[in-house]
Amino acid sequence: MDGGMVIVGAGECGARAALALREHGYDGPVTLVGDEPHLPYERPPLSKDAMMADTPAVQAIASEAELADKSITHLRPVTVASVDRAAKRVKLAKGGELAYDRLLLATGATPRRLPMPGLGARCVYLRTFSDVLAIRQHLKPQSRIVIVGGGFIGLELAAAARRLGAAVTVVEAQPRILMRGVPTEIAAVVHAAHEAHGAEIVCGSGIAAIDDDGQKVRLTLANGRVIDADLAVIGIGAVPNTGLAEQAGLRIENGIAVDAMLRSSDPDIFAAGDCCSFPLSVYGGRRVRLEAWRNAQDQGALAGANMLGLDLPVSSVPWFWSDQYELTMQIAGLCDEAETAVRRDISENAFILFHLAGDGRLVAASGIGPDNAVARDIRLAEMLIAKRARPDPDALASPDIKLKKLLAG
Repeated sequence: MDGGMVIVGAGECGARAALALREHGYDGPVTLVGDEPHLPYERPPLSKDAMMADTPAVQAIASEAELADKSITHLRPVTVASVDRAAKRVKLAKGGELAYDRLLLATGATPRRLPMPGLGARCVYLRTFSDVLAIRQHLKPQSRIVIVGGGFIGLELAAAARRLGAAVTVVEAQPRILMRGVPTEIAAVVHAAHEAHGAEIVCGSGIAAIDDDGQKVRLTLANGRVIDADLAVIGIGAVPNTGLAEQAGLRIENGIAVDAMLRSSDPDIFAAGDCCSFPLSVYGGRRVRLEAWRNAQDQGALAGANMLGLDLPVSSVPWFWSDQYELTMQIAGLCDEAETAVRRDISENAFILFHLAGDGRLVAASGIGPDNAVARDIRLAEMLIAKRARPDPDALASPDIKLKKLLAG
């Protein structure tokens, strides 16, 4: 190998891949290309701890010293213009190019834009640490914040804003918050928690108009209500960054399409994390794209191994979590694979729903409670899902029967 390993995207996934290459003994050139000026950093704290800090700071995945010690070249802030597959070269936007033997696209996702006129400087999105700095200055008592979208990021931001004393209104066009992948019973608990902490949640009404004059934002809802705010944060989902892959002629299917080893339609180009769709064996090869911290972490490590020819398939069960106020929500698996659900009450304020397919197989588990009340049982449920277990529904519902016993059986 002459060109070495090039990784485009210096987030969680890309950084983990670079580290994995060294952990597996690769001693050739490793170049990590990132379009942000920071070290690779964790994104989950952006809507939580970093947002509430008096002086926000990035939570670095690897320090300058660690990258140097492992001989990982980190180019930043550098944008990649194109990929020349025939020449096996990555061309940089400001000139220059990088030769590669294997290339990993870990380009992540971009916030979905609100497709309407009237947005200005006080209508913002949250994806990067720079976005945190822009939003954080508005989160204070007497500030009025409107959040467009009742998904994970918007609700975590709402909780942070309330804790900092800002008035918060969440606007969700769907009939309820957390429509995507979260059961109604758990969404209802989250909704009640936000209202108990003084946030207003408006569901079932889209936005008819936005007027951002640079001093304040005025939202007019489809039902005629007008909401004035100092800042509007738009969180209506994300779209995979597939531009480089499309330009290079790679197959696209809800992201960069890869096989179970994270290899794209070009055998020397891999893709991982938020930007790719892949077959999930535990669900019969169903192709999915996951926007989740642990998926980015796991796939980064897997991609690093497979770039070296280890050919390890994706085998993990999807896992998501969200902290809001005193509550932690955790979901293992894909709830939309289920036909029925049974509930296990862990304590007065914590419960888990076990989601079963038509053949009785456990395909997902979703739980909510204070702090880590559901963490252990969700982890055991994740292992049951990976085993394709068909546990007795009555046993799942009974808090007297330990999940570890079901796992052993």
